[in-house]
Amino acid sequence: MKKLFISLVICCLSVSVVMAQKGKNGILFREAPLEEVFQAARKAGKPVFVEIYSPTCHVCQSFVPTLNDSRVVDFYNARFISTKQDITQKATQAFLGSRKMYVPQLPLFLYFDAQGNLLHMAMSSNTANEVIRHGTNALNPGQRTQGMKGRYTKGERSPAFLIDYAMYSLVTRDTVTNMKAMEEYARQVPASDFAKYTNWLALKKLVMDSDNPLFQYFLTHQDQYKKHAQPDELKNVAENILMSSLFSSRGARYSPEKILEIRSNLAKIGIDPKVAANRTLLPEVNAFFQTRQTAKAVARMDSQVTNNPITVPEFVYITKLFNRLSPDPSDAPTVIKWVNKAFALNKATPREQSDLYYELAEAHRRAGNMAEASKAAQKSMELAQANKLDVRRNVELMQKLK
Repeated sequence: MKKLFISLVICCLSVSVVMAQKGKNGILFREAPLEEVFQAARKAGKPVFVEIYSPTCHVCQSFVPTLNDSRVVDFYNARFISTKQDITQKATQAFLGSRKMYVPQLPLFLYFDAQGNLLHMAMSSNTANEVIRHGTNALNPGQRTQGMKGRYTKGERSPAFLIDYAMYSLVTRDTVTNMKAMEEYARQVPASDFAKYTNWLALKKLVMDSDNPLFQYFLTHQDQYKKHAQPDELKNVAENILMSSLFSSRGARYSPEKILEIRSNLAKIGIDPKVAANRTLLPEVNAFFQTRQTAKAVARMDSQVTNNPITVPEFVYITKLFNRLSPDPSDAPTVIKWVNKAFALNKATPREQSDLYYELAEAHRRAGNMAEASKAAQKSMELAQANKLDVRRNVELMQKLK
């Protein structure tokens, strides 16, 4: 018994020494679920430092000596509860998703209070002084990225601040603020400096709006940027900005003409015109709906249906789209034609058949053909019942047709 007790004491002392050495030789990164890390932070009364990394990221690996620097270790271990989170893990992705956070590059440094509120974020250069500086800023309410909105509201507009604010907005998925910050940044930069390397980096990493002056210049002066990147990368950057702009909250309000401009620009940067047309199809149709140009919406979609192979699920989608969003029933005859084309494929599952008859009934109802609408609605109901599908929508439609 005495020997067992001595063995246990030696074992515990060994673990303590290992943990002490880990704390001494590197930041004490806790290997635990984030909720447990935050619990420990609340108990210790400290904020939380989270390094988002990937085990296959060579840049992340290059930070290891810096994070093991004694000055960094002493600073962080005294002031933070720290953890490393692998971005490839579902738990990390769920954590970031729950906070609506985007990771533009690795490693990403995040600083939270003990309750899990984001205080500060940083994409640091790989020096001990910079890593310590970011930690210092996280502890300073006047320097945290959390306070940038207030500083912006009070009028801070230095180029460096706008770049940092745009990056913070990118990470926190605030596209509107990102666009606004980069618009103001571009207005401060002389056009003669647009193609300089620092502004190429700003364009590549931060610009999300195709109307931004930096991008407009880039679009017509790409030869000036070949010193910074290969043609494929230039094309990818342009494509990403155009698509980000198109699918932003602002893009949802674009006019049909503006969307056609984006489609044209996609072709100009080397995207196959047919591929470009496919990418802007739904935004174009929705823009026509919003401007009450039903005939143009019908013509645009019907051209797509006529000139491309369309699957049954796609027919279900587009008929539903027009039945729900079209501003008037003038499209109904074309919707009926699409449903018949889908049936002619002879590939619809029972569920899809029920869906198609449902949309056929809706199209006839919108057109005022109540007898035909009732027949299609009854067929949709029968298929749903036979295949044990949810019939609540069918019941509601049948009541509408009484």
